[in-house]
Amino acid sequence: MSEAIEHAREGLEHAHHHAAHGDEHPAPGGARGIAILIAILAALLAICDMGAKSAQTLYLTHHIALANDWSFYQAKNARAVMRSVEASMLESLPTAQDEAVQKKIAAARADNARLRDEPGGDGMKQLAEKARGNQIQRDHYEHQYHLYEMIVGALQIAIVLASVSVVTRMTVLSYAAAAIGLASALAGLAVRFHLI
Repeated sequence: MSEAIEHAREGLEHAHHHAAHGDEHPAPGGARGIAILIAILAALLAICDMGAKSAQTLYLTHHIALANDWSFYQAKNARAVMRSVEASMLESLPTAQDEAVQKKIAAARADNARLRDEPGGDGMKQLAEKARGNQIQRDHYEHQYHLYEMIVGALQIAIVLASVSVVTRMTVLSYAAAAIGLASALAGLAVRFHLI
């Protein structure tokens, strides 16, 4: 982004130089108008870049939470399998009908069931649902981040076009920069309010 800000500064300096020497740009508002356009584009660029950084941070947050959820799920699964195997092994013993062995079998089966599904807790079923929610959020913020990055790129192009229009006095470039800036601002609002 520092490169785009540098282009914006150069454009502002060119516009100021031309305005100071009475060397007006043919576009409406002249060099001052282009300087204002560049300043507006630079502000939009900074705002959209902040949105991109925020979306990237939220993406990483949900990505880490998703990895944690699935790791916890796998650990619970390993424990549930061990408890299931323990119950099966106890049932195969010659003393399986003893009351003490039956209690151990029942405890192992109950623990296995609790590890797999614990309403209001963190059983495997609940962890899988939580992980799917984090995955949806992660994918949403990844998409939002990529949209912001495209908007930032478009605003950088608009700043360059506006800067070049001051030097070359090509009015069409300043209009193109303004159109790209307006389209980028609308796209940024759409991304911010989850319309796209």
